[in-house]
Amino acid sequence: MSEGRHNVLKEVPHIWVPMPDGRRLAARLWLPSGDAPAPAILEYLPYRKRDGTAERDASTHPVFAAEGYACIRVDLAGSGESDGVFDDEYSEQELADGEAVIAWIAAQPWCDGRIGMIGISWGGFNGLQLAYRRPPALKAVVTLCSTVDRHADDIHYMGGCLLTDNFNWGAQMTAYMSRPPDPALRGDWRRVWAERIETLPFLAADWLRRPVRDAYWRHGSVCEDWSAIQASVLAIGGWADAYVNAPLALAANLRSPRAALIGPWEHKYPHLSRILASDAHGEILGWFDRHLKTREGAPVPPARVFVQEHFATIGGPGAAYAPAAGRWVAEMAWPSPNVAERALHLSRGALGPEPGSGETAIATPLTVGRAAAYFCPGMRVDHELAGDQAEDDAASARFDTEPLAEPLEILGRPVLDIAFRVDRPVAQLVARLCDVTPGGVSQRVSYHALNLCQHAGHDRAEALEPGRLYTARLPLNTCAHRFAAGHRLRLALSTSYWPVIWPSPEAATVTLDLAECRLLLPERRVAEEPEPMAPGPARARPPSDLETVRRATGSSRRYVETDGTEVLETIDDFGASRAIAHGLETGSSVTQRYAIRPGDPLSARHEADWLFAFRRASPDGSVWTARIESHAAMTADARAFRLHRRIRAEASDGPSIEREWTETVARGYL
Repeated sequence: MSEGRHNVLKEVPHIWVPMPDGRRLAARLWLPSGDAPAPAILEYLPYRKRDGTAERDASTHPVFAAEGYACIRVDLAGSGESDGVFDDEYSEQELADGEAVIAWIAAQPWCDGRIGMIGISWGGFNGLQLAYRRPPALKAVVTLCSTVDRHADDIHYMGGCLLTDNFNWGAQMTAYMSRPPDPALRGDWRRVWAERIETLPFLAADWLRRPVRDAYWRHGSVCEDWSAIQASVLAIGGWADAYVNAPLALAANLRSPRAALIGPWEHKYPHLSRILASDAHGEILGWFDRHLKTREGAPVPPARVFVQEHFATIGGPGAAYAPAAGRWVAEMAWPSPNVAERALHLSRGALGPEPGSGETAIATPLTVGRAAAYFCPGMRVDHELAGDQAEDDAASARFDTEPLAEPLEILGRPVLDIAFRVDRPVAQLVARLCDVTPGGVSQRVSYHALNLCQHAGHDRAEALEPGRLYTARLPLNTCAHRFAAGHRLRLALSTSYWPVIWPSPEAATVTLDLAECRLLLPERRVAEEPEPMAPGPARARPPSDLETVRRATGSSRRYVETDGTEVLETIDDFGASRAIAHGLETGSSVTQRYAIRPGDPLSARHEADWLFAFRRASPDGSVWTARIESHAAMTADARAFRLHRRIRAEASDGPSIEREWTETVARGYL
């Protein structure tokens, strides 16, 4: 592999990919040197190859092209300059179009008929989903920060509880999909822009209407049939990311060649991580070389993970980005014979080897969650990471071990089994596993939530009968952590977790029957560590052709209004840049507000204000500008959620558009 070589024969900034029904999807193409057909790498997104992902694309595709791959970045229907209208994430239209794109690529003279897909988040999702549909030319997938179960492990619900990011993501997609095509590429941009805004789906409301795991969520969830995926799969994740469960699930269940790689990274390609910039290029190219070019190489362990340690070892907690503490390990089989279940039982305030007795009532303040930080780190400019959990712990029900006599290492998903009663028909429980130093600094290792109305399964919900004894299983998120000798393990339980999770309509008390409650830990013990095959540091990448016009900045602040409402306000100015090649200048920012009044779950409110601005100066002295402002707000009463959004869009030589929508969605058992 030619370290640092970034020569490509040809870069085509804009081409059309024809669809069977006559629509065209916009694409960007990088071709390697030489005349021979090459295997192709596809990335397929709604995030606009012209501006939205241009800088990131420049850090990946030219590198892959220099190593002998034809690389193509395609925009979904209704995004960027592509024809059509956008209908939903991972829709049948998206996946059918994806199959058509793959067939078209395979038929091009520059492609040898073998195709791989890469993608992070959206592109990680649809890479797996397209592999599930088995288009013949798709031989390998590298999926990053993705999921195998759209209901259980996406940005909408967690354990059947409503994530505030369901609304947040809907507001972000409203802003994203209301941007105009580039007038330099589409003469009909005015018509297309107006049509896009007019037909925008109200995604946050549409997703909110589907609180249980029905056919809508099963569509695109590859865990429905693991055997359907025949392409080889490298699954990459990050412990700071929201999407941590998919890599080891894929490693455990796929029958095709597969491997999991999990580092301390946030929701970014590892070479762009602000925690530990790592050689994503080498990992991706090594996988594609083996499975697209059929080159021999050293066997790849099915699981390579970064085992984290307490952040006190690197200077203490904080929401700003900092290096991670820990080490890389490899497992030569997954599930691993080195991991065995260890049970800890809950008793009054304690975790220990013997079953407890009696009951513990849990009724926590709505403000538990102040130390939760952002649900999906990597999406903001900064101030995203969970810090010291001590304040949240103090307001929660706590169950601590004795100080550990020797280190304890876990790898996998902890599981909490509970027997419980409630005093309200709707209630939730949030579990956090923490590593606590002798000095009391608490680090969140894993967490998860459960809508107790879905205690019997996420495909159905029912009102709870106060006083009745129920049982439930609450799997926490996958983790890899080493608890040092002298530290304590803490299980912290709460009945709320704002602003990550929307609160239940009434403050509820959850009473545990301790004799039937236990925490199952995936304890890892290994006599001799194999070579970890850790990723190296991030390699040099091609310079971007974007020049900075305004630097990115981010901030967060908390304040209390006169009526006692607590507000978290986050402001992210993502900056502005200008493409040297075509002159388009793009800038964006978002302000979010999470508000709640202690003791009043019906006071919860979430607002998001997005701004996109475009500018291009022409040689004749004329200047084209466009500006899109969007506002979204969500509130709830005891029976329904109310969602509102507004778009104001204007251009210097185009339409001025203003639209408003309001949706009311029955609350049901949320």
